[in-house]
Amino acid sequence: MQQSVRFHARGVVAPPSSPQAVARGAVAFRRHCEQCHGGPGVSQGVIGMSMQPVPGPLVDTGRRWKPREMYWVIANGIKMSGMPAWGFHLQEAEIWDIVAFLGVLPGMAPKEYQAAASAGMVQAIVTRETGQAPDRARGRVALTQYACQSCHMIPGVTGPQTFVGPNLDGLAQRSFIAGKLPRSEANLVRWIMAPQEVKPGTAMPQLSVSERDARDIAAYLLQAGQ
Repeated sequence: MQQSVRFHARGVVAPPSSPQAVARGAVAFRRHCEQCHGGPGVSQGVIGMSMQPVPGPLVDTGRRWKPREMYWVIANGIKMSGMPAWGFHLQEAEIWDIVAFLGVLPGMAPKEYQAAASAGMVQAIVTRETGQAPDRARGRVALTQYACQSCHMIPGVTGPQTFVGPNLDGLAQRSFIAGKLPRSEANLVRWIMAPQEVKPGTAMPQLSVSERDARDIAAYLLQAGQ
């Protein structure tokens, strides 16, 4: 695992850290990481305690891993463990903020952590990526990170043989999306981002999919199975 992370992260360029990034990272760490890893003076939640292998404290992470390697692990997760991939659930700037925070965590006392991670701290300001052409390959990965295969059978995406939601094979040949919207890439993006708005009461959950992720997913689904 260590060799794989170092190999895949070799081309990642870490931005310079700053006190502002550390402060934002503390808030993001408490929101997304503390439940499994704990923090200075804070134990893991019961979910983290129950995982196998157990996700240990991250106090020494900044001493064992380079910033680019921490970024890669947060973004892509670790196979055969409970560490999820956050690359489609956090913006790139948020991941780097967490990396900046992990860099100072070894020397942080419990009182300092509580102050830094308090709800009154500055929140991360994130610029969404827009104006990019849809990326089908990225869309396939996005489908797995939003766990779409847990309800749908999707061409090219490994998952269970499930019938909770419709099979998405051949979506490009269908006339309507969700039985309401004429089939088009724009309408599929709308459905992915706001299913309850399009069809109130639908079993399709609201997954908080970003516009970029929805566009990539739509591009993949309309091409898959053709």
